[in-house]
Amino acid sequence: MSPIDDILGEGGELEQRIAGFRVRSQQLEMAHAVDDALKSAGTLVCEAGTGTGKTFAYLVPALLSGLKVIISTGTKNLQDQLFNRDLPRIRDSLGQSVSAALLKGRANYLCLHRMDSAEFDRRAASPKTMELLAQVREWGRKTRRGDIAELTMIPEDAPIWPLVTSTIDNCLGQACPDYSKCFLVEARRNAQEADVVIINHHLLCADFSLKDEGFGELLPMADAFIIDEAHQLPAVANNFFGTSVSARQLQELCRDILTIYSQMKMKQSEVQEVANALDKSVRDFRLLLGLDERRGAWEELAADSHHLKALEQLHEKLADVIEVLEALKGTDESLDACCERAGQLSRHLDLITSDEDADSNVRWFETTRLGFRLAQTPLEIAEAFQKQMQSHANAWIFTSATLAVGGDFSHFCSQLGIKESETACWDSPFDYRKQALWYVPEGLPEPSHESFVEKLVESVIPLLEASKGRAFLLFTSYRALYRASEMLEEKIDYPLLVQGSAPKGELLDRFRELGNAVLLATSSFWEGVDVQGEALSLVVIDKLPFASPGDPVMQARLDAIKKRGLNPFMQYQLPQAVISLKQGAGRLIRGVEDRGVLVTGDMRMLNRPYGKIFIDAMPSFSRTRQQQDVEQFFSGESA
Repeated sequence: MSPIDDILGEGGELEQRIAGFRVRSQQLEMAHAVDDALKSAGTLVCEAGTGTGKTFAYLVPALLSGLKVIISTGTKNLQDQLFNRDLPRIRDSLGQSVSAALLKGRANYLCLHRMDSAEFDRRAASPKTMELLAQVREWGRKTRRGDIAELTMIPEDAPIWPLVTSTIDNCLGQACPDYSKCFLVEARRNAQEADVVIINHHLLCADFSLKDEGFGELLPMADAFIIDEAHQLPAVANNFFGTSVSARQLQELCRDILTIYSQMKMKQSEVQEVANALDKSVRDFRLLLGLDERRGAWEELAADSHHLKALEQLHEKLADVIEVLEALKGTDESLDACCERAGQLSRHLDLITSDEDADSNVRWFETTRLGFRLAQTPLEIAEAFQKQMQSHANAWIFTSATLAVGGDFSHFCSQLGIKESETACWDSPFDYRKQALWYVPEGLPEPSHESFVEKLVESVIPLLEASKGRAFLLFTSYRALYRASEMLEEKIDYPLLVQGSAPKGELLDRFRELGNAVLLATSSFWEGVDVQGEALSLVVIDKLPFASPGDPVMQARLDAIKKRGLNPFMQYQLPQAVISLKQGAGRLIRGVEDRGVLVTGDMRMLNRPYGKIFIDAMPSFSRTRQQQDVEQFFSGESA
């Protein structure tokens, strides 16, 4: 037997050491495939269904390989799980001293310099923020890693974090007076020395894009990269290979300038004036974009003379900031860093507002409640990503529970320019036919019909009674979510949790604790959410998750595909929607003891030619169109 079989196979180390560990043929096969890719310096693209145990399947060969391996995950929570739970288990079973490091983006580490200056920031004026700052300072004196995730009593979205962490924009680098004590520098040093480094996709892509701009490499050189939750990577990479300027970046620049100004011994009134003028210009431009939160095409801005004039004025105010700060160069290192930031934002604004490279990029704008973002996104990232793959490592492994469409990986591979790779699919070891029932209600109208949401909710209410709550209702739009919420408030007695009413983590904790809740959510709950056991027994998905063709980036991408003589629906929209639906359905069965019902309300799966592609790609649930079968399933009778 190979070392992999000794660890993952029958009678192996993990079966003996980890309570509840089950030997799975799919896991063993995947581990050997990963091992082959590492040894041959090849590329492996593979899908491993829920319950396969893909984490152990790549960790075991990675730790046995003796190579420098970087593992990238989709989220910081998965990073923490890998580093604090999964990796130590494998390392203990191997009995080898494989060193490992956890590396996150800079905004996840306490910045001592910014913490010391935080009280001068006008955002810290409120008693609540000052109270949080005192907590951070108390923790800052004791922490060894400076990872803000350690401060679990302060929410992730608390207003204190931007005041005490740095960004690529405001970090002073080696000019910082606290550089020798910097937690981020220490984390990077540990990563340089470790055999295995755990990162996330945002950090991976940030490193790629920074390297292209001539900055020093954040990540250590590696022999191999393993990309988990790889289906998320193309979207993350698209953001980083583009260019953007946001209201947040501009306003944080203004705030940092004013904070430094308040600490300066020599007061230069022009500094305060130009920073305040830029801040006002940013707020004026946001107001001009309207109250709605949306994403729009650049042509919409370009066609309005008021928008263009306001944008030009914003650019002029930024130029004024640069002029004043350049005249003061050498008087204060922090002010010099602000001058560099202002110059880079100005260059990015020039790039976005110019008409160059219009054939290969799409320009757009986005509004949030208080801010905006102006962006230029490449239509394709395949060439840029391939350049990074070839320069960074020899072996690449991409894995997820949802990468293929009917066993075909061409959609995923084409997005990242992967032309030569080994591919493999391993089905879930769960007995879906016994554990799950897929129900498509009869009599629902087309999803475009004005009564669709009402009819769907009416058909779901008896199911919620049968399941005793314990449900996720997943929607493709906020409008549908809010309408469903209004209806259910009046018609069910179970606790109703609605996305946006509390942070995501808090909603999930309450859902698990209540045990009979009904949670209504949109896309952010379709993946990366793991609720095992009876607390989640019913998942309802309203429509097939086709991305909105009204999105300017999507529309430009579809137009580019059409110009190449291809069918954008079949080449892009359909496979994207299939993968998203598989992710949503994957919330239902998370363990061998789980039982549940999946409900989809979109009749297009049954009456459109492409519907079969969705059906064939889904897990092998038992299927029905009869409500009584669902009620029998929940009552314990056979459907």
